[in-house]
Amino acid sequence: MIQRWRRHPGYWAAIAHRLSGLVLALFLPAHFLVLGLALEGEIVLESAIRWADQPLVKFSEWALIVLLTLHLSLGLRILILEFLPWRGSRQALIGFGALVSILAGSVFLLKLE
Repeated sequence: MIQRWRRHPGYWAAIAHRLSGLVLALFLPAHFLVLGLALEGEIVLESAIRWADQPLVKFSEWALIVLLTLHLSLGLRILILEFLPWRGSRQALIGFGALVSILAGSVFLLKLE
């Protein structure tokens, strides 16, 4: 049986916030590596950009956008709860964060060629 606190939406919001932060931290070295390719010359950077046109990479970019906005919105949720006199539902903040993430991912999908 699942403990009572594990069924609480705040628990899952905290898990999602930490996991999204971990994935973003793992992404940063790859991002800096690709940016460093610009220093090696135009041909090397162009090949990296062509590699990034693959469907799996595009899906990864979409997931990154969703995780980034999820991490941002859940981090703002924590700041609101810590520093503002929040009287509303805490679950509403979690739902708002999830909605913002889905909307950001949808906008990204609409902008793909």
